Amino acid sequence: MRTGRRLGVDVGTVRIGVAVSDPDGTVALPVETLRRGGGELRRLAELATEHDAVELVVGLPVSLDGREGRAAVTVREFAGRLAAAVPVPVRLVDERLTTTVAHQALRAGGLDSRRRRSVVDASAAAMILQTALDAERSTGRAAGVPVSTDQGEG
Repeated sequence: MRTGRRLGVDVGTVRIGVAVSDPDGTVALPVETLRRGGGELRRLAELATEHDAVELVVGLPVSLDGREGRAAVTVREFAGRLAAAVPVPVRLVDERLTTTVAHQALRAGGLDSRRRRSVVDASAAAMILQTALDAERSTGRAAGVPVSTDQGEG
């Protein structure tokens, strides 16, 4: 298992959830939720620097049968721009059902829908990152696929 903090990123149309791992890459915790609309790449680069991240893990929304739709195309484009904006590698990992599971967990924890909305994206980012960390620990290989900086062009 590689060491070093990683950031998990859940890219939505309105918000972006961010999570961070501990330095040993064992556990992921929600950090913050960013509003889309400008400045999010800069803020993610700042967070990567603040947390001394060695990698960013971006959730790729795919359907249950593994197909990629419009949302996946948008996330791939965002991840390419992100890879060009941060000084560390960016990887895409399958994020099937993470936002749904995050909503369910927060609801079970007693948060009403208004309070859930403000934290669900960061919680989903933590689930994406935790899944990637667990996969790496079990396989010995980094989860997902690397993003090249030219994926954001077009």
